[in-house]
Amino acid sequence: MPTPRPHPHSHPWRGVLVATALPLRDDLSVDHDRYAEHCAWLVANGCDGVVPNGSLGEYQVLTPEERAKVVETAVAAVGGARVMPGVAAYGSAEARRWAEQARDAGCAAVMLLPPNAYRADERSVLAHYAEVAKAGVPVVAYNNPVDTKVDLVPELLAKLHGEGYVHAVKEFSGDVRRAYQLAELVPELDLLIGADDVLLELAIAGAKGWVAGYPNALPIASVELYHAAVRGDLDTAGRLYAQLHPLLRWDSRVEFVQAIKLSMDIVGRHGGPCRPPRVPLLPEQEAVVRAATEKAVAAGLA
Repeated sequence: MPTPRPHPHSHPWRGVLVATALPLRDDLSVDHDRYAEHCAWLVANGCDGVVPNGSLGEYQVLTPEERAKVVETAVAAVGGARVMPGVAAYGSAEARRWAEQARDAGCAAVMLLPPNAYRADERSVLAHYAEVAKAGVPVVAYNNPVDTKVDLVPELLAKLHGEGYVHAVKEFSGDVRRAYQLAELVPELDLLIGADDVLLELAIAGAKGWVAGYPNALPIASVELYHAAVRGDLDTAGRLYAQLHPLLRWDSRVEFVQAIKLSMDIVGRHGGPCRPPRVPLLPEQEAVVRAATEKAVAAGLA
């Protein structure tokens, strides 16, 4: 396995951070031993860190005890400097408690969605990030207007950064034009690629990291794609991007957790089942993911 690169501790959100899928047993209990092994495997294969308890990690359907243990398991496996948990919650007080839990577990940063129990206005968003920032651990904003119905537009991100509440943004709007607006409005805010299927476009636009989905199944090829893209090697990046895009685009679909877990199973990792209300892929969806994954394996990308 490749030797892991040293981690940029001053900016622990930079590089390839994998939003980890969570291995479940057949009875849908969390397999923490397998999760620890998965985190270590990702770092050994060139990823810079892990993001437990993101949406890919099914945090919404974990008990508080499970959610806390997932963070502790990741830290024990790869070290806190490489762990950036999702701390999203409906209430700001609860999100702050999750940030404090991450801090106390040794994590170097956390990732936070805006309020998403309702369509929050700008004042609510600012208050939410202000509260969680009190935990004293660097916060990466997560903009996912597709699922949360709250859009962290560049002007609002500039305010959040200006107040010292956020250091970076995981950008999942899919609108690559925002990278240029952010660079003009708030150049000190690190842009992180938030959707796998706009990786090349955002890397060219100056992204400093990638909160990634598909490296759960294909870390080596994904890391090679990211580094080629950020250094401007468009021959390598373009070739890999075209080969991987049939899979990467599933990261932006409703069934992204099931698709990525299926790909993990196919390449010999443990993806396994999801907890309800997620249901298995339809046969025609499974066939598409399976064919694309097997094609990637045949191309030497696994």
